[in-house]
Amino acid sequence: MLKTSTIVLGRTLNGRYRVLEPISAGAMGAVYRALDARTNSEVALKHATHPGGDQRFEVEARLLASLRHPRVVRTLDYFSDSSGHYLVMELVPGSDLDKVLKAHGQPGLPVAQSVDYARQACEALQYVHEQQIVHRDVKPQNMILAGEGIVLVDFGIARVLEEQEPLGTAGIGTPRFMAPEVFAGGRVSPRADVYGIAATLWTLIAGEPPVYAGGKSLSSISPDVTPELERTISAGLELIPERRVASVAAFAKALGAPLAVEKGTSLAISIDVPDASRSLMEAVVHTASGVFGAAAASIALIDETTGELVY
Repeated sequence: MLKTSTIVLGRTLNGRYRVLEPISAGAMGAVYRALDARTNSEVALKHATHPGGDQRFEVEARLLASLRHPRVVRTLDYFSDSSGHYLVMELVPGSDLDKVLKAHGQPGLPVAQSVDYARQACEALQYVHEQQIVHRDVKPQNMILAGEGIVLVDFGIARVLEEQEPLGTAGIGTPRFMAPEVFAGGRVSPRADVYGIAATLWTLIAGEPPVYAGGKSLSSISPDVTPELERTISAGLELIPERRVASVAAFAKALGAPLAVEKGTSLAISIDVPDASRSLMEAVVHTASGVFGAAAASIALIDETTGELVY
């Protein structure tokens, strides 16, 4: 059952979009199927809770509307009214990878198929990062398997690089897919999305998301995982940002031939060695990851529909 929303079904917003039914809900808003009266076509309407204010929403929505990539959902329109901020996006036909995974059964999808989906998602993320945007909520539910492959959707908590984090947005995301530095309120960079795509790939193969700083090895869950692939995913899941794979391009490159044990791309050139001054941040991130893992186990802190933290 979806989280209760204040939007009345059948209501027309902005004189144009008639709300038909809920699609999903989370800590930062809800997504509805709506009918565009001007085009007589269905769209996805996101009612966003946006603590940054009207001006910030305007800037970010305009930037999202400029994105043009076959693996990135198109933002068609945006507006605000007394009830909040809204993003109008194309309605992508298909199933999200979480549903695909659940339909397949345990432990998870075939390794080659999972890697292919991750590569396609990296294409979308690389383009998004080139536009100075970090998605921040990369997970199977936000990847739609459409006719031409994976499409990245739901930019409801995306951030423009170099912007200061709005008060109240630290820690918003999905447990075990959100990079620890995001939870800790640190600077958000494309490496946060690297963590998300690595956690997504782990989930597609294992059938469940990885555990922060511990848990089983992926190869113990799926024997088809090669040592090279396991090292690649582990490098993407590094808790300390500077130790993590530097970009989705580097991560995708390392996935280029992951099923051949004797082949693979070294990740050494894409991983920065943290300065000694980062030791404090390392301690903070490790502590935060422990708290985050504990929070993820607390039903009271988790939205039962989406799996998101709801403080």
